[in-house]
Amino acid sequence: MKTPAEKGYRLPAEWEPHEATWISWPQPDCNSFPGSYDRVIPTFVAMAEALAESEIVRINVKDAAQEKTVRSLLKSCPLERVEFFHIPTDEPWCRDHGPIFLTNTKAPHLAALNFGFNAWGYKLSPFDEDNAVPPAVAKALGIPVFDFGDFVLEGGSIDGNGQGTIITTESCLLNANRNPDLTRHQIEKKLHDTLGVKSILWLGDGIEGDDTDGHVDDITRFVGPSTVITVVEEDPGDFNYEPLQHNLDRLHTMRLPGGEPLHVLTIPMPSRIERDGQRLPASYANFYIANTSVLLPVYGDRNDAWAISALHEAFPTRKIVPIDCRELIWGLGAFHCLTQQQPAVNSAVSQ
Repeated sequence: MKTPAEKGYRLPAEWEPHEATWISWPQPDCNSFPGSYDRVIPTFVAMAEALAESEIVRINVKDAAQEKTVRSLLKSCPLERVEFFHIPTDEPWCRDHGPIFLTNTKAPHLAALNFGFNAWGYKLSPFDEDNAVPPAVAKALGIPVFDFGDFVLEGGSIDGNGQGTIITTESCLLNANRNPDLTRHQIEKKLHDTLGVKSILWLGDGIEGDDTDGHVDDITRFVGPSTVITVVEEDPGDFNYEPLQHNLDRLHTMRLPGGEPLHVLTIPMPSRIERDGQRLPASYANFYIANTSVLLPVYGDRNDAWAISALHEAFPTRKIVPIDCRELIWGLGAFHCLTQQQPAVNSAVSQ
């Protein structure tokens, strides 16, 4: 059987036009927000309302009862911009359990990838409903699905420029709790074949408190074909200082397939946030690029304004929407972790 790459599919950049954004509404008994489910729901409502101003929001819910509950919370959203799907999930992190969408200039123009999902190296249980999401979404949309269930890959572990290059981290993709029988070379071959990419840029470690073993969407993101924005820690005594400096050094030496260097923008990390003795992975890099806006997690921190300004520079035509994530980050993720873009097909690339 031909691979997606052989069939001409590619991974679009997040800033390319979307038909919709997918999210998975959290269940009251999920593991992600122990003791704070009711306190985190207003952040989900704010996220959905902001997304609905930009595009269709497709929401996975458990059943009709949960759909009714969520509809009652989203009364400010235009009805034509919100669609519900009865696709149950264990946790709300749609970036990682949802399908990764590919596009093609030839029909069928849109396809979904179904990778294996093992709850970030068996850190949470159960995860069988999460693992079943991609084929369910593909069936609901009536699009083909490429099944690579024997290869574990979360959407938050990669970030692409839409032109054949992705960036990732060694700490996650080379971790023995994902694909222990595969070498680095074999993992790269899988990424080339499944995502249709030509170039893979490797960073080192992620940030402290990140239970994903270092997802790249918490540290470095493409904001243009040759431009990345990366977080840096300004305090040399902070645990994150050295790994983020090492990543910054790597970024400055990286080259795109044509030999072009990366243009590297930096933003500082927010101040350390702890809860119940645990450091939380608060980061400004976990923003989400919607059609007309960028959802930015903020933390009531002195560096919030800096992050807002940096994203204004990176996305001058989009509205920057800062949303307080001090409660959401207790779940160890923010807006990029919660969302998955469904590309619009046959649309021109826009920045």
